[in-house]
Amino acid sequence: MTAFLSVETSLTGRRWVGPDPAADRLAEGMAQATRLPLPLCRILACRGILPEAAPAFLAPALRDLLPDPLTLKDMAPAADRLLRAVARRDRVAVFADYDVDGGASAALLLTWLRAFGIAATLYIPDRIDEGYGPNVPAMARLAADHDLILCVDCGTLSHEPIAAAKAADVVILDHHLALETLPAALAVVNPNRQDEDGSLAHLCAAGVVFLLLVEANRRLRQQGQQGPDLMALLDLVALATVADVAPLTGVNRAFVRQGLKVMARRDRPGLRALADVARMDQAPTAHALGFLLGPRVNAGGRIGQADLGARLLATDDAMEAARLAAHLDQLNTDRRSITEAVREEALAQAEARGLAGPLVWAAAEGWHPGVVGIVAARLKEATNRPAVVIGFEGDAGKGSARSIPGVDLGAAIQRLAAEGLIQKGGGHRMAAGLSLGRSQLEPAMERLAELLARQGAGAAGPQDLRIDSLLTPTAATVALLEEIENAGPFGASAPAPRFAFANVAVNTRRVGESHLKLGLSDGAGPTLDAIAFGAFDGPLGAALENAGHRRFHLAGKLELNHWNGRSRVQLRLDDAAPA
Repeated sequence: MTAFLSVETSLTGRRWVGPDPAADRLAEGMAQATRLPLPLCRILACRGILPEAAPAFLAPALRDLLPDPLTLKDMAPAADRLLRAVARRDRVAVFADYDVDGGASAALLLTWLRAFGIAATLYIPDRIDEGYGPNVPAMARLAADHDLILCVDCGTLSHEPIAAAKAADVVILDHHLALETLPAALAVVNPNRQDEDGSLAHLCAAGVVFLLLVEANRRLRQQGQQGPDLMALLDLVALATVADVAPLTGVNRAFVRQGLKVMARRDRPGLRALADVARMDQAPTAHALGFLLGPRVNAGGRIGQADLGARLLATDDAMEAARLAAHLDQLNTDRRSITEAVREEALAQAEARGLAGPLVWAAAEGWHPGVVGIVAARLKEATNRPAVVIGFEGDAGKGSARSIPGVDLGAAIQRLAAEGLIQKGGGHRMAAGLSLGRSQLEPAMERLAELLARQGAGAAGPQDLRIDSLLTPTAATVALLEEIENAGPFGASAPAPRFAFANVAVNTRRVGESHLKLGLSDGAGPTLDAIAFGAFDGPLGAALENAGHRRFHLAGKLELNHWNGRSRVQLRLDDAAPA
């Protein structure tokens, strides 16, 4: 296939790949049939949306997309036990993972139970001292003092810890890949159980918890009682869905679309305080959830106190929310500096090992286990390969892995554990964790590369940049962007469209240490603003800053920039090439 705009090697060394001609023809037909803008139709065509289905896709309604909760196995006994806890005023504990999905899932349950006057105990394990998921001492202690333990975003692989909670009932609400044998819990509600059909495998844990609450409320209505307002909880579900990189397809699109509307009301003290410290001065977007709010909620579990994020999301006290948000904001600043140091070392190590294979990985003594997942994501983005980053403390290594679309990393990591090549590991398609000894490192990574190669990892060119459509600066209007946003929210499995602007002149201005502001024009209309974040960390900054009279092809994603009460379209630059 000919490179798009003949860009075989861009300024960042990438080959540009344009839209499929068949999708282009479908888009043109859709534009004629629906009167929708052609750029929007190109997005829909690339998603496989037919013209007759376009209106419903552009307005995803939760009432149309929400599945029957009883589709999931063990949902009935889980809902019955939750309602029995309410009726009997049981002592309830919520055991959650330390990430955003775990924290939001815990906050959903704590908020719902609080509506009935039940103050549940929150327990989140310390990442370093206890590690991921339930452990025997913690579960035994909780079982001694509680009647019901709800394990959220964890527990599916925790056979021994669940067995240790003999004195209490345990309900697991999870989405991580399961083994053939499940723990001996009262209920294991998980769309990724091996005996599920996979139709809801895209749900994060908060989505599973929300379905439990839907079923519980339905049973309350059947008894003539009114349950808490679940629509008001969708801000938590949206945050978890985006931050956990769950595919934004099916009901997840409706969760996020509706959840953003709920969040815009600023009713939840924790999210309101977090938005303020993050200096969010506009309506929330999926991008803001993933890059502004999510990292701050995660910061406590990464390098601070593990329960800070969940407490922030669950609190109804504005003063406590402000205090927790400020603490998490500072931890996030600290986390950035730690992450950057590890990223530089890991990238250098991976480059020395070679980036052409099906897997990139790096490991070293002293890398903080709270940031290895972020660094793995950075390596994955830079190389278009699944990535694993492992920090060792003596002989004990803890690592995180991130995958690319179409490669099931969680299953491969589970295979390593089953084969005895690592001590333990698991996760889902796009992310996983693992623990191993130093002597296991090389054999495990060699075997993992082999397993991922079988799934096609490494087949795609690491330097390919996909372009969705060609656009002129004049056509990049607020109205067009608003139409495009109707195809969102954008995120995992639903990337925002990337537009190319051909043969444009640029004027530039450096912003801070590493960013570049641009104005681009094709001479036929007004100038379009652009921003290249981190431009001077790579080749873009110097090349564009010294452009002179040369013209360029530019590629990036459109966004609204709000400043001084005005909204203007801005291009977030991804790449450039000489015209």
